[in-house]
Amino acid sequence: MPYIQFLGAAGTVTGSKHLLNTSGDLAGKTGLQVLVDCGMFQGKKEWRERNWQGLPLSAKDIECVILTHAHLDHCGWLPRLVKQGFRGPIYATSATIDLCSIILPDSGHLQEEDAEFHNRHKTSKHNPALPLYTEEEALNCMQYFQPVGFGERKQISAEFSFRFVHAAHILGSSMVEITLSQGGGGQATQFLFTGDIGRVHDNSVAPGKVVYQGPQAGETADLVVMESTYGNREHPKDDPRPRLAEVIRKTVGRGGSVVVPAFAVERTQKFVFMLKELMEAGQIPRVPVYCDSPMAIKAVDIFLKHTEEYSDATKQLVAKYGSPLKWDGFNFAQTAEDSKKINDSRFPCIIISSSGMVTGGRIQHHLMHRLPDPKTTVLFIGFQAPGTRGFIIKSGAPEVKIFGEMVPIRASVEVFEQFSDHADTPELLEWLRTFTAKPRVTYLVHGEPDASSQLRDTMVKELGWNVQIAQWMQKAEA
Repeated sequence: MPYIQFLGAAGTVTGSKHLLNTSGDLAGKTGLQVLVDCGMFQGKKEWRERNWQGLPLSAKDIECVILTHAHLDHCGWLPRLVKQGFRGPIYATSATIDLCSIILPDSGHLQEEDAEFHNRHKTSKHNPALPLYTEEEALNCMQYFQPVGFGERKQISAEFSFRFVHAAHILGSSMVEITLSQGGGGQATQFLFTGDIGRVHDNSVAPGKVVYQGPQAGETADLVVMESTYGNREHPKDDPRPRLAEVIRKTVGRGGSVVVPAFAVERTQKFVFMLKELMEAGQIPRVPVYCDSPMAIKAVDIFLKHTEEYSDATKQLVAKYGSPLKWDGFNFAQTAEDSKKINDSRFPCIIISSSGMVTGGRIQHHLMHRLPDPKTTVLFIGFQAPGTRGFIIKSGAPEVKIFGEMVPIRASVEVFEQFSDHADTPELLEWLRTFTAKPRVTYLVHGEPDASSQLRDTMVKELGWNVQIAQWMQKAEA
């Protein structure tokens, strides 16, 4: 029997890695070894340290990687995999490859910046502090990417094929349908790896939703590996714009700035379009907006390139306002010097910077400068995994450690859950009810324990499915 081994995103939200062995050889010496996603662990130290550990098999023995989408917790370990000897193809959609071409080198660059900062200021217990991989190593891994279109059947071997279907999470995001034939009788097992599942269609309470296609309805699978990030909550149903405008007006009115930790790809672009709308409508003042990320300009270009997945509302915004790179008052910091100049300003402004969970990157410098100031507002528009600095700030802690220093939190903190690109429980159930038949078993991954447990109980009660929670390093027969 083939098996799946959960090498990440089991018991936590990050580090997605799922190994499919086609032969069932528990030693992993025979059969195809296929890795679905290859993400970086983020959050608690115990998870982050796993980024430095090797896999339970040689990277050289992995036939290929099938990548669902371009978020770091799904793709961010790829340069490390190549560094360890992997030389097979990395299959992904065209938009995902475009995004990875800026996300992965940027990740390497930021890691080098952080290591250099720690070494200069002696703020790490490691001497010297090292990056997990470098910008050059990330660029090197791009040569192994191969594009596969949505719906195209890709044959890996006589027994193994897959295709991508729309997941509606971010541009290029997909679920992976895998067909594995066994024996000469033609019997096949169907697998579905959901990656991250986007919110259902053009939901009016999912503001700025870019991707309209999906999640793919009418699925059939014997075994499902499914995310559970929002398995214990529902998104707010109200329009966030009136409250967002009020928060910005109040902050600017007291002479403060708004700092927004945001994922640099898609979330930042969605948010700047919303700010533009509010400014043009006169609902917020025209203060400078700074997008501080080394890849911001390239990310905007890719965002504007892939119109094939846009919702009608997004198409209308792009047609009306054009590229954010040309807007008056919107500034994109390319260099570290540009970033430092932002913190030299004492006038009210809006700063959008990655990483979205404050696990690294330039957002750390902005928060070091502005968290102690009660005039500042920190505004969260994305999920904060437990153990991350973003989670600590969001939870109301009095201080947070940044670059080895304890920084007091005197700023106001606002949280907007409406911007999530993850389906919540009612939306997941709406999608799951479109399945043509019950899967034999569903494994929940990519969720905190409480979220996974509650979603399992809900699915068992509402759907009558066989649902299990994946455990890290578990081998599950397929």
